[in-house]
Amino acid sequence: MQLKECKGVTFVEGGVCAAKGFLANGIHCGLAHKALTADPDTTTQTSLPPQSGQKRDLAMIFSEKPCAAAAMYTTNKMQAAPLQVTRKHLRDGSARAVIVNSVNANACVADGQEKAEKMCELAAQALSLRPEDILVASTGVIGQSLPIEPIAAAVPELAKGLSHEGNAAAVEAIMTTDTHIKEVAVQFHAGGVTCTLGGMLKGSGMIHPNMATTLTFLTTDCAIESSLLQGALREIVGLTLNRVSVDGDTSTNDMVCILANGEAGNREITKENEDYENFRDALYAVLMNLARMMARDGEGATKLIECLCEGAADDRTAEIVGKSVITSSLFKTMIFGEDANVGRVLCAIGYAPVDVDPSKVDVTISSAKGTLPMCRQGLVLDFSEEKAKAILGEEELLVHLSLGMGGGNAVVWGCDLTYDYVRINGDYRS
Repeated sequence: MQLKECKGVTFVEGGVCAAKGFLANGIHCGLAHKALTADPDTTTQTSLPPQSGQKRDLAMIFSEKPCAAAAMYTTNKMQAAPLQVTRKHLRDGSARAVIVNSVNANACVADGQEKAEKMCELAAQALSLRPEDILVASTGVIGQSLPIEPIAAAVPELAKGLSHEGNAAAVEAIMTTDTHIKEVAVQFHAGGVTCTLGGMLKGSGMIHPNMATTLTFLTTDCAIESSLLQGALREIVGLTLNRVSVDGDTSTNDMVCILANGEAGNREITKENEDYENFRDALYAVLMNLARMMARDGEGATKLIECLCEGAADDRTAEIVGKSVITSSLFKTMIFGEDANVGRVLCAIGYAPVDVDPSKVDVTISSAKGTLPMCRQGLVLDFSEEKAKAILGEEELLVHLSLGMGGGNAVVWGCDLTYDYVRINGDYRS
């Protein structure tokens, strides 16, 4: 999938290892082996070659220097234990490493916090750090006790194998039903110094905009004060990860975190100046492209839908209308079936919980095969079904909504709803 260009940044390779001073690794510790026996359909959908015939399931990211750190967490009230531990460890706004497992969510179980704390202790021991320096995350099946013994046995090897080229192994280790790796890195300038920001993400299902909608890990060698780091993360997540929906379900384990070690050598960003704006633009470039990757790799998805809503009373109204469309099951199945039924779009606009003037609504759908005006001033237009089929047959579609009520606008992302989504989730754990 082609990256979408953004102002002021240059795309580079390396993901979470692109920034100076960051290492990563991912290995198979045995959690994936247990899942492979129980659920082959959900543990073999990786485009990466398996390690010794078995998927990696344990990852680590490490900074050679102390970091300012920030995070955001799912709004799901059944929040998983690793998030509670990470929140506690981030009270001082700093961290040095992240440890994360796939296969098992360590959520809604009696020993969840104990296991999450133990993962931090194991990582700290292997890295000669304090447990409070470690952030922890888990993803996978909810409601099953996390086996700590395979993790304990593997952490020394995991830490020993940390490298500046370990990003690919780390990405594989966090994947569950993902079918493609998701990582992006960019370079930008702060105070005349070249800085780098990179990230990796897992997410294909149980994705809906009520926070981060995924597990996302970001690293940067830019020096930036922790409160500004948190503010930038909160704002950009709101414009990117919070504008993606695959299926309307918000996970118990969603988290995004960022580590900033200052190794680029720029003067620390301590106020919202030009350097801060450059950092913010870089963060947007990474998270926006990761958001697009996540939507395109939605469980069973065949198409990426980008919805631009403009002409709203304000940006928030535009976001609400756009989300109403991309989360509509009827609209999503319309896109899958390549059936140009604009009534699905108008219906979703009409029940969005905001004021809309039907007589001013325009709808256009476009792709690499052309542009199809479907509605003007609330009235459905005649169009060629053959042309519509060709346009909707492409893998990337742009749905353009114009409300004619003001200057507000927003972009949101989604995917189609297919038979495979039901197949994947109908036997996720059995």
